[in-house]
Amino acid sequence: MGLDQYGYAKTSEESDQEELAYWRKHNRLHGWMEDLFRDKGNAVSDSDSGIGNDFNCVELELSESDLEQLEAHVENKALPETGGFFFGHDSFGWDDAEGKPYGDNDYHYKLTDLKFIQDARKAITDGKKVYYNSWW
Repeated sequence: MGLDQYGYAKTSEESDQEELAYWRKHNRLHGWMEDLFRDKGNAVSDSDSGIGNDFNCVELELSESDLEQLEAHVENKALPETGGFFFGHDSFGWDDAEGKPYGDNDYHYKLTDLKFIQDARKAITDGKKVYYNSWW
């Protein structure tokens, strides 16, 4: 069990989703998305997730403006430190595939984050809606 996160696109609420990205325990991204969710005036109720006030299993639609902000935070390594029982270690602290620490301007999921942003922009251009969701 742990934090599983998904970025996907759909043409309508009923349509199948097209996976754009998958992350495992990228807690900083999750914290950023939760902040965005609340900044948009949303609140999580018991009926949304079944787990009280947790931002869990909640679909968040992302706009082009949201993607611009996310890209700036990714490029500047400014995603917020976010903790949680199922979230694992700080996602900026992971080593690379060879066991070496990432440089000061990189982190494990940086390329995945940027590819997601690129693919999400294309999906929006193609008339689809883009979402973030998580489960833990």
